[in-house]
Order: sequence, then structure tokens, then C-alpha cells
Amino acid sequence: MARAAGVQDSRLIETLFREHSSWLGSWLSRQPWTVHASEDIVSDVFLSLLTLPNVGSVREPRAMMTTIAKRIIFEARRRKKLQNAYEDALLAIPEAVDVSPEERLIIVQALQKIDVVLSKLSPRARAAFLMSQIDGMSNKEIAQELNVSLSAVSKYMTQGFSAVYLARMES
Repeated sequence: MARAAGVQDSRLIETLFREHSSWLGSWLSRQPWTVHASEDIVSDVFLSLLTLPNVGSVREPRAMMTTIAKRIIFEARRRKKLQNAYEDALLAIPEAVDVSPEERLIIVQALQKIDVVLSKLSPRARAAFLMSQIDGMSNKEIAQELNVSLSAVSKYMTQGFSAVYLARMES
């Protein structure tokens, strides 16, 4: 039965693609905030639709597609912002310790993975973890900065370290 549902979903995705892909591409090309070619985003949207359970229950396919497209663009912009910040930091490094393009790529990819892992934390847990690991702040300083208890900071740190550990184990 699951196989039949998968075939039906595939046919529905194919129909949605035929009926809406050119509209979505045109809509994306008119958006000033698009970071990639509209054709790439259209492809990513339809790949995302393939992962949705029961695509047939979507009542407004264009609304669903624009929502998915906006999420894809948001993630791409976030990754680009992270990459730009890293490249700006690299420009501040003296030439004697400059890294090769290959090393830069490895570092950017690692930073993107860390960013994805930390983006799954709550905003306060992410802030606490970064204040500790990047800024070197103590738990007491973090508690004061975030206006939370020391036990909350400990909980946030545990969440951060657990997320990083689990990500490390998966790769």
C-alpha cells in the first residue's frame, strides 16, 4: 500500500511540476532577495516536495511552493552570510599564517556544518553556547547577559555540547 501511495505522490509531483514550475521560476526571478538562479531553487523546491508525506493533502500548491522556496533562500542567505564573515576574518589574518584555497573550503564547510547543528538549538541555548565557546564567557557571565539562572545556562551548555557531539558521531 505504501508503494502505491509513493507512486501516486510521484505522479502528483510530476503534475505539479508541469503545472507550476514555470510560474514558480518566474515568481523567483522577480524576487530581489534571491541568491541563486531561479532554476536551481525550483529544482530544490520540487526535491523538497518529494520528501513530504502525503503531498496529495496540499490544498494550495503554489503557497506551499513559495513557502519552501523562501526557506531555501533563507538558508542559502544564512550560509552565504556565514561564508562572508569567515572570508572577512581571513582577510584580517597576516599573510604568514594565510591558508590555502583548499584549506579555506574545508574550514567554510566545517563552519556551515556547525551552523546547521547550532541552528537546531533554541536561540538562548545557541547564544549561551556561542558566548561560552567563542567569547570565552563564564556561565555566571552568560547568565547575567541572558538574564537567566545558572542552571538554565548549564542546561543550554549541555544542549549545545550534545548537539555538537551527536553531529560529530554522525559524520
